[in-house]
Amino acid sequence: MVWLAGAMSSYQQASEVFQRIGHRHIPPASIWRQVAERGERLKEYVERQQQHVSLERVKLPAAGCDHSQRKGISLDGGMVNIRGEGWKEFKAGAVYDVVPKRVRDIKTKEWVDRVSAANLRYTAVLGGVEPFSQALWATAVQADVPQAADSSVTADGAAWIWNLATDLFPDSVQIVDWYHACEHLAQASHALYPENDDAAQRWYSSAKNHLFLGEIFHIIHSLQQAGLDDLCHYFHTHQRRMQYHLFQEEGYPIGSGSVESEIKQFKARLTGPGMRWSRSAAQRMFVIRGAVLEGSFDALWTRAA
Repeated sequence: MVWLAGAMSSYQQASEVFQRIGHRHIPPASIWRQVAERGERLKEYVERQQQHVSLERVKLPAAGCDHSQRKGISLDGGMVNIRGEGWKEFKAGAVYDVVPKRVRDIKTKEWVDRVSAANLRYTAVLGGVEPFSQALWATAVQADVPQAADSSVTADGAAWIWNLATDLFPDSVQIVDWYHACEHLAQASHALYPENDDAAQRWYSSAKNHLFLGEIFHIIHSLQQAGLDDLCHYFHTHQRRMQYHLFQEEGYPIGSGSVESEIKQFKARLTGPGMRWSRSAAQRMFVIRGAVLEGSFDALWTRAA
């Protein structure tokens, strides 16, 4: 029942599934009560586990004993409606194995080597950076990220993300998500040519090539000459995190699609029409939904028992 409540988009939908497939009438309110009771147990178990693997308690292996599986970490934020408070931010993270993948290049139509995310683990927290930091670190420990010889953090340009990444994963390669960078580039093109869409598109196409090659100085120069200091600041701050051609050649993921998808999946369950949550209920559902998405719900249920 709790699993189904986390897998469906609402308690009403879970009730309908019971009726149609199980031929049992279970009111949404009854499912909600089970989730409140059982979900609290799951949440408390997860929080206890997070305390046991704090930064101070984790002992890393000796130098030279790291494993060779490359790891990836992606971070992002979303909004959820909290009863009596309005829309509040939640922070989410995905930790995964970076594995090779053969794909067809969109432009050249040739088969090329790229990377994808496998064995994903999710975490989400309603609150500030500190509780999220604890939750993300615990998830990373479960995925053996601290013991990895090589890892990367891919995310958007939010300052809190990179401060957190530096604190928790100081040896990881930092990469600004390619698609977020392109969105900023599109904004810059329209700011440069607000009344000429053709000129904006030509500049964007040229600048996008510079962006992929890591030639950020071309973009910065154009924006500085136009006096667009705010837009220039973004590219100046993150230019070392925008060496996309080099990152891709070295087998790092340049997009944070894994966590973008995660945010959408959490939103699908927690931000439906008319949904408002108490803080405790939202955090319970984050735990349940995350376990459902990563396929660890049964194991979590057993351990928490």
